[in-house]
Amino acid sequence: MRLIGLMRLTGAIVALAAAGLLAGAGPADPDTRAWWALTRELSDDTMAGRDTGSADYDRAAALVVHHFADAGLKPAGSDGGWLQTIAFDDLRVNEAQSRITLGGTALALNRQILVSPGADTPPHLAARATFRGYCGADAIADVVGKVVVCYGRPAPARLGKFDRAKALRDAGAAGMVTIAAPGLASEPIRWPFAYSRSVAPVGTNAATGRPFWSGTLNPDVVPQLLAQGDAVLAKGAAGADLPSQDLGEFVADLTIDHRTTRSANVLGLLPGTDPALANQIVVVAAHLDGYGRGEPVGGDAIYNGALDDAAYVALLERLAAVRAGIGFARPVLFAVFTGEEKGLWGSTWFVAHPTVPLASIAAILNLDQVRPLYPLKLMTVHGLRDSNLGDIVRQVAGAHGIAVQEDPEPERNLLRRSDNWPFMRAGIPGASFVLATYDARSQARYDDWYEHRYHHPADDLTTPVDWQAARDFNRFFYTVTEAAANSPVPIAWNPGRKP
Repeated sequence: MRLIGLMRLTGAIVALAAAGLLAGAGPADPDTRAWWALTRELSDDTMAGRDTGSADYDRAAALVVHHFADAGLKPAGSDGGWLQTIAFDDLRVNEAQSRITLGGTALALNRQILVSPGADTPPHLAARATFRGYCGADAIADVVGKVVVCYGRPAPARLGKFDRAKALRDAGAAGMVTIAAPGLASEPIRWPFAYSRSVAPVGTNAATGRPFWSGTLNPDVVPQLLAQGDAVLAKGAAGADLPSQDLGEFVADLTIDHRTTRSANVLGLLPGTDPALANQIVVVAAHLDGYGRGEPVGGDAIYNGALDDAAYVALLERLAAVRAGIGFARPVLFAVFTGEEKGLWGSTWFVAHPTVPLASIAAILNLDQVRPLYPLKLMTVHGLRDSNLGDIVRQVAGAHGIAVQEDPEPERNLLRRSDNWPFMRAGIPGASFVLATYDARSQARYDDWYEHRYHHPADDLTTPVDWQAARDFNRFFYTVTEAAANSPVPIAWNPGRKP
């Protein structure tokens, strides 16, 4: 398949290369150099992590608009512009003005306890606390007015689909605090969290009139709070029964800063060349938002989000530049979403308020969770068997010497944790990609990234990227986009696979 202008570089990138600013251990080929320069532009400390609703995010969005316009895309946002702006309710616990104690032990916000502020969160609460094991239905019959501590985030498999939070609300509990253990081996729950905060479109999370306190407890502090706390953690990890115990008084005095902020999706269209396929748009997507400034780690308070997901917004910018305004048979909508890290809000908003007819969208190829840390030999494809889009992906990957597989870690629920999911839930076939592990070395690098860099200030430009893997994935993505947009057959769900 032919790629147009693959070796074209902007004058700015040529100048940077000539000046030696992209030299050293960086990528060797020009296209990957250009991609990494755009990644640097979006994830440098000067962008302060591109937090949803921040001026830093707006500056990053303006740069994306600039690159899309230079590449010949057409604006596809609201009212004929490039942007689709969303108003958000932004609730953030003020760390300096808030205090939490359990059984007389002071808990450090974001390091020992995470608060999930909502419209129903009482700023002041004093109540008895009780540990109720896994908080199954048989353990929470007498919790009226109490803060209930439960083992396990995520909820243990033994509970099935039992909704502990709803059950505790219905039982009259004052709140729920979950112990963040055991987590998943491939995605450990790592402290500190950036902040105790919730962001949602205005009107999404209305108060119910029933105050309820929600938080998450660092397991490292459990031995200070629970009798035989080490044994409780060990038994919980083994799935053994956990007896209830009284934990004394829970006291929380929170200052919750409430702001209305605005943040925008960036949307650009590469028109198609076949009028008969004008109503079969292929979406290529990535998210621009990161965590911004948060709880410092080693003195670094900027959560840059270089691989998550600045690098793949940069890849969309490169794809647009490579095409240089020359379309495929189908139109391609370049969608750069906000609010992904806060709950897939940008993509969810777009699906509910599309700037092109939703029925005209044929498929989505989403870029997130792509970590080029080791040679690309095997790729996990979410949505591989759901539609004939998976067949296209398989064929292109095979031509590039890449094996593909279905998700080997369904317990992580990655399909539903990225911006492809609101589209798929609305009936639009989708696919997303993970560079899979295949030996001890690749697994070690993958695990190290999740342990030390994921949602962390260290997801920055110091990440040890495998430049050949980055080049291979980027070229795969150029080709799979072309193949989907030029497919001679419509993209459709396979029988019985539509959500």
